[in-house]
Amino acid sequence: MVNPWLAMACGEGPAERCRTVRGAHEAFVTGGAGGGAGGAVDPRVRAVVADSWRRSAAALPVPEFMAPVELTDAELESHRRAHPLAAVLPLFRELLGSVAEDGAHLLAVCDAAGRLLWVEGPAGMRRGAERMNFVAGARWDERHAGTNAPGTALALGHPVQIFATEHYNRLVQPWTCAAAPVRDPWTGRLLGVVDITGGDHLAGPHSLALVRATARAAEAELAAAGEPVRDGLAALGRDEALLTLGGRRLRLGRRHSEILVLLADHPAGLTGDQLMAGLYGDRPVPPVTLRAELSRLRRLVGPLLGSRPYRLCAPLETDFAGVGRALAEDGPRGAVRAYGGPLLPSSEAPGVCRTRRRLEGLLRRAVLGSGDAAALQLWADAPWGGEDLEVWERLLAALPVSAPQRGAVAAEAVRLRAAYAPGADVRGRAPGVRATSAQPLRG
Repeated sequence: MVNPWLAMACGEGPAERCRTVRGAHEAFVTGGAGGGAGGAVDPRVRAVVADSWRRSAAALPVPEFMAPVELTDAELESHRRAHPLAAVLPLFRELLGSVAEDGAHLLAVCDAAGRLLWVEGPAGMRRGAERMNFVAGARWDERHAGTNAPGTALALGHPVQIFATEHYNRLVQPWTCAAAPVRDPWTGRLLGVVDITGGDHLAGPHSLALVRATARAAEAELAAAGEPVRDGLAALGRDEALLTLGGRRLRLGRRHSEILVLLADHPAGLTGDQLMAGLYGDRPVPPVTLRAELSRLRRLVGPLLGSRPYRLCAPLETDFAGVGRALAEDGPRGAVRAYGGPLLPSSEAPGVCRTRRRLEGLLRRAVLGSGDAAALQLWADAPWGGEDLEVWERLLAALPVSAPQRGAVAAEAVRLRAAYAPGADVRGRAPGVRATSAQPLRG
């Protein structure tokens, strides 16, 4: 089976691949051969890249531009010092700082919003990267920089390699990059991405394997730095919840994730009928199906799972309950930082969907009502807030006239107003419908 995250199959020549994808990119961005924003893409282009091109075209007016620089000088240094990935920067440098014998690559680390925190490597390479604003403090998520390995890895929550002309921005097409997400080992929250960027020599499978292994090593080092205070369940922005129990970390299957989320959300417990309704709704599922799932779950979690009613028999910290606490203690800004994404985003269990909508609605209302420009910016910058017109308009109203990002925010608000105007077709959504989870993060 072909690995969809790799840019080239074994034996494929980079020059030929580059020409093929360049032609497909040109057809897409000019509208030729049925292309254009949201349109068809040559089937020889990887699906992961084609989907990213469509997202990029919807957010960016032209296929040639400079990524914006958002953090400079003291602000950048302060953000670096406070960021959790600062603790594993020496590990990144050790494992990736000299991966190529000729030194013809850059090491880059970005935060969960796509802002580059560190870009290191040979002076000549850095000078070349500066010409496209691949510099510390610049914003390289897809919405601001188009298809690229750090931005696409953030959008999909998965390691990915982007080769040359697969980049949406023509200015970036001389480069090839591979990137992998790094998550908090205890909560599963996305911390950022580690990336290597260079020439065609990074197009082989070794670069993707290397950044993936480096990300896992960083997570292991972060885990070794401190034990969790309490047992906990991380389910925000993840299709499969992460359970920390008695010093063990268990990645749960989807149904077990849903069961624990529902029980954690109902500390008094649920009857069998209530749990059936929360998991299956009106579907005709026999009770023995639920009993079998609970039996398998009990083998994993032991005495944590009680019955009559079904309940959790010990305190379990959850990241989704932590958002509510953060809102009460730190206000909307702290709550947005604690919000790792939609709750079990791919789950269709009715009880999970209700909790997901309730949590997002609570947080969104708090952000909108706060008038806090920083909280509004954090929400707008997230995948689930990127198409939220009301948030962008409120952010524009909250920003001082002299704010450097005011022009970009105004332009985004104008774009969204036009997109949601009566009769507009916004990527398959009904006109006027607010997007809340444009791209769920994968666990």
